[in-house]
Amino acid sequence: MIIDPDLYRSVLGRFASGVTVLTTRDAGGRDHGMTVNAFAALSLAPPLVVACIDRAATMHDVLEQTGFFTVNILASPQEALSRRFSDLDASQRFDGIGFTRGRRGAPILDDVLAMLECTLVQRFDGGDHSLFIGQVETARIDELRPLLYYRGGYAQLER
Repeated sequence: MIIDPDLYRSVLGRFASGVTVLTTRDAGGRDHGMTVNAFAALSLAPPLVVACIDRAATMHDVLEQTGFFTVNILASPQEALSRRFSDLDASQRFDGIGFTRGRRGAPILDDVLAMLECTLVQRFDGGDHSLFIGQVETARIDELRPLLYYRGGYAQLER
């Protein structure tokens, strides 16, 4: 028996997650990025992470072609940035946004909680998404509060 899709979505919405923006730069020098909250650590040794990307998303094919990406973990004041990178109009996502370039040219967004630069090591199909596994090459952290996503909306961590 397959679970009711509405119930499934509702249950998954009860799992609070951090918010990331994955970025990369293609061979033509164009920047690409999208908001991803289906992201997790996979392994400590070697250092691996996994990001789940809808196969219909433009970023899906771009990641396969570039073979590298940066995971920008958003800080609590960056809700607008998350919304911007989830907008369907990908052509203007980087307009007016502050960032620096990573080792391989992918954008590292300004004022993020943390970032990871990764090399794509494997991709697996999983339903309507693919799991992109990246080996972490470099990382950076800042002492900020995380942006969270919970029950279809943004939330802040209270401590």
